[in-house]
Amino acid sequence: MHPHLQPTKTIQKKEPVTGKIALPAFNPDHVLNMTDSTGMIQHALRNMPNRKEGYCTDDNSRALLLTVLAWKQVRHPEMLKLMSVYLSFIHYMQMEDGYFHNFMHYNKQIVIDGGSEDAYGRTIMALGYLVADGPSPLTIKTAEDIFLKAAPHMDKLISLRGIANSLIGLCMFIGSHHPQDEHLNRATQLADKLVHEYRRYSDKDWHWFEEVLTYDNAMIPLALLHAYQIARQEEYLHTALEAICFLESKVFRDGVLYPVGNNGWCSKGGTTALFDQQPLDVMAMVLFYQQAFHITGDKKFLARGIRSWQWFMGENALEQPLYDKDTGGCSDGLHPDRVNENQGAESTIAFWIAYFAVSEMLDR
Repeated sequence: MHPHLQPTKTIQKKEPVTGKIALPAFNPDHVLNMTDSTGMIQHALRNMPNRKEGYCTDDNSRALLLTVLAWKQVRHPEMLKLMSVYLSFIHYMQMEDGYFHNFMHYNKQIVIDGGSEDAYGRTIMALGYLVADGPSPLTIKTAEDIFLKAAPHMDKLISLRGIANSLIGLCMFIGSHHPQDEHLNRATQLADKLVHEYRRYSDKDWHWFEEVLTYDNAMIPLALLHAYQIARQEEYLHTALEAICFLESKVFRDGVLYPVGNNGWCSKGGTTALFDQQPLDVMAMVLFYQQAFHITGDKKFLARGIRSWQWFMGENALEQPLYDKDTGGCSDGLHPDRVNENQGAESTIAFWIAYFAVSEMLDR
């Protein structure tokens, strides 16, 4: 177990937050366990890396984002080494035209499948954070080069989550002293696409960007909060806050977070699937509340961010923790009758990103 790197923090009850909140010590053991010299391995068999599943750009980009947040807050020495591994993986997976392959077999053979807009967006997001908060000029310049080579593909995105993640990364990039008109125009165009879809699908009973709530939902209104921060267009803020209120009506039950289950999702006019709940959705909620608290200063967002994070620690439908304090890993989700025993890359990274988001809110 790593030494306690961060003081315990507490928050008094404001909204229905149970008791006081104490953050565990940062423990990157399982992140290190899942990473080799090539990158982060996608999946785990319990807490053992499942090398048969290979690597993906999705998870290495999320892992890169985690290292940026961890280095910024706790200066953990392993983070710089991991940052280099993940950034190198992303560079290797970038195609000549700037787009990214997503999958690589364990034998380092790239899967030629055209890539994924989700993976592209998550990579742009991670690179944007690295440009904004990177540890050294050389690392930042490398991230800039990869980012700028990939940037033109933003104009052709169709996937809402690809657009949202890209927009977050672009706003971070712009905020780090890159306010050229080209970047600002691209950001507002992406934000306007999200607002357009919101208007298209919303009615008096449904306030969302599409006809179904699926995965990573809160990332979409989160992107509009980032766009509002750089463009100051009130419609972006209004849409984001209205959408999150609607999402909250679907996922909070008696103060406990029930992320939309991927065993059926939540369709317009239908019911909301309770299981299988996934850590990625909880991370998105926490990130939204972090940004909303940052922009508005309203402590209700702090309370809701903490309440969402408690899902990992056992305040969930099964009243069982997903975070494993012995390994530093996080289970892959909640089934109707049990916690998933596997501690894959996506879930563990989602936990630690949410952890650093809550930590940053408590520091304010």
